Amino acid sequence: MTLTLVFGRDDPARVRFGISPLWETMAALRLLLEPQRRRYHLPWLEAVRQDLDRLDPGPLLALSPLRGWTPDFLAPAPAGPGTDVAAQLALVRATPVAQVAGEIRRSLTERPEPAPAAAWRLLDDPEATRSRLADLLEQSWNALIAPHWPRLRDLLRADVAYRSQVLADYGLERVLDDLHPQARWTGRGMEIAWPGQRRYRLGGTGLLLMPSVFAWPGVAVVIDPPARPALVYPARGIAELWVPAPTGHSQALARLLGGTRAALLESLAEPASTQTLARRHALAPSTVSAHLAALRDARLITGQRQRHTVLYRQTPLGAALAGESPAG
Repeated sequence: MTLTLVFGRDDPARVRFGISPLWETMAALRLLLEPQRRRYHLPWLEAVRQDLDRLDPGPLLALSPLRGWTPDFLAPAPAGPGTDVAAQLALVRATPVAQVAGEIRRSLTERPEPAPAAAWRLLDDPEATRSRLADLLEQSWNALIAPHWPRLRDLLRADVAYRSQVLADYGLERVLDDLHPQARWTGRGMEIAWPGQRRYRLGGTGLLLMPSVFAWPGVAVVIDPPARPALVYPARGIAELWVPAPTGHSQALARLLGGTRAALLESLAEPASTQTLARRHALAPSTVSAHLAALRDARLITGQRQRHTVLYRQTPLGAALAGESPAG
């Protein structure tokens, strides 16, 4: 069973990346219902446990069934990688009432299991429900995501930076064919694992690609108007998001370089800034800078400026020393 996104002549030029704070918020809430998706996020769950006890996300969870359809207006498409949560919440609160009612009704009916009886009361006053859901989204964001957003945003931006470089070096086909095992480029479109069989023509709208911290292990697709077509995929590097992951070479590398420099070198299999590494390894930025300078002098890492930030990554020599396969 597949969903085929058919690209027209103008669609490849309108593929872009976006980062969605509200998508991460909704996906984090979904994690509470799906224990099998918690593997990489146990430290986060422990950190937010007390905040979860004070939240009442019931209406949001009722509209996010394990199998079924979740209203698109709850996570509007971001304008770009820099979209902030305030802008998205404003869009939620400005959603036309008729759209709110239609999407809630669809979510409650398009699912294999009956929706909870209490969920149907969300349709009694769609305008009030819109405000209630926006408030719950904001509360969930503040409790679950905002304290960790710098770390999450670092990872999402690193994914976008990596794939943008792949786009520059190898073209769009390589980018689209390397997003996820459940999605592949056919030469004329994307084929994505899907509960049914469907073809959808993008028709010049292009495709929004959104890396997600909490989407693992699957992908999600948004294709129903008025939402912009989007493909959500797991961001690279989530295994190291909360706890840097040692490799089989970690101990030997630490004996050679010292524990901190070895850990930083291993982390730089993915591009990262000084601030990102400082948050990831609980170090002062000045300490990280000193170690990065030593690694750079040894030609184990290289830095490249992107706008106001310098992103560091392993050189081929550094990747070989860390036991990684250099990207090619």
